Amino acid sequence: MCGRLSQYSGIHDFVAALSMPNALVNSVGDLPLDRYNVAPTTQVALLHLQGELLHADPVRWGWRPHWAKDRAAPINARVEKVAHGPFFRSIWPHRAIAPIDNWFEWVDEGGPKKQPYLIRRRDGAPVLCASIGQFPDSDEGPGEHDGFVIITADSAGGMVDIHDRRPVVLTPDLAREWLDPATPKERAEKIVLHQGEPTAVFEWYRVSRAIGYVKNQGADLIYPRTELNKL
Repeated sequence: MCGRLSQYSGIHDFVAALSMPNALVNSVGDLPLDRYNVAPTTQVALLHLQGELLHADPVRWGWRPHWAKDRAAPINARVEKVAHGPFFRSIWPHRAIAPIDNWFEWVDEGGPKKQPYLIRRRDGAPVLCASIGQFPDSDEGPGEHDGFVIITADSAGGMVDIHDRRPVVLTPDLAREWLDPATPKERAEKIVLHQGEPTAVFEWYRVSRAIGYVKNQGADLIYPRTELNKL
């Protein structure tokens, strides 16, 4: 996963996709998010449970433990290692869903610049990405070390032509189970290891190279590339 995504739907659209009856504590607002070009280190609307309440909070995309000051904060965690490696040990129990509309990858097609592709669900539903992190406390508010990572898996079954890693995307049923603090860690590991959505659920197409510049925003960034849109 190259590290660029879109969150342009409203948080209530994402929550509706989860079909969770829990009361919502909403810190991201009720309007459409309108973010078409979301980059690492910026805040992403994240869903997580605190007690019986579902929280929607803006959380920094990227996290590292306090002792890892000699490296940049990763934005992704490999599903093969995340449950047992020391780097993410402290946040492995703290599960979340990063609800997005799509993500982007860059492919070397032999030209002077790599070609960006947009990847989304074929059915147009929100993409529910399994994530872990350190989240704002409902009583104390945001903390200095808050952040999250998206769990990624091998891009088997065809999407490997676009990129060798992709987010672990969950169905609503599995996303609710993933979020539930009562779900045992062993079961959570099995969910992300073996029950992510298959490649057949997704579609992808070329988009404008303008997506490569973080300052560029707007719905035109998610349109299919045409002969008139070769920036």
